[in-house]
Amino acid sequence: MRKILVVLAGIFINMITYGALIAAEAAEKAVEAGKTDPLAYIGLALAIGLPALGTAWAQARIGSAGAGTLAERPEMAVWVLILLAIPETIVILGFVVAFMLLLKI
Repeated sequence: MRKILVVLAGIFINMITYGALIAAEAAEKAVEAGKTDPLAYIGLALAIGLPALGTAWAQARIGSAGAGTLAERPEMAVWVLILLAIPETIVILGFVVAFMLLLKI
């Protein structure tokens, strides 16, 4: 169990640093071009990254509980699929917010 936590922590740190590097590079280009505030690109990275992490965590919990439920009651398949789809809307809203930030709406 400890090895899995170390691997997951490494993946999490990698995603955060990669997102920060992309945001920093985009911010530098924007400042050179005089287009927009560099913090907007950090907001873009956070608007997509944080909901994605939360959704992944929620779907992992729902998926494992749903698998147990389906083993005992196969007629609950539709409810399990609905419950798996609900957290995905958070990521879609994250993309919408990032798009609005990008276009300065």
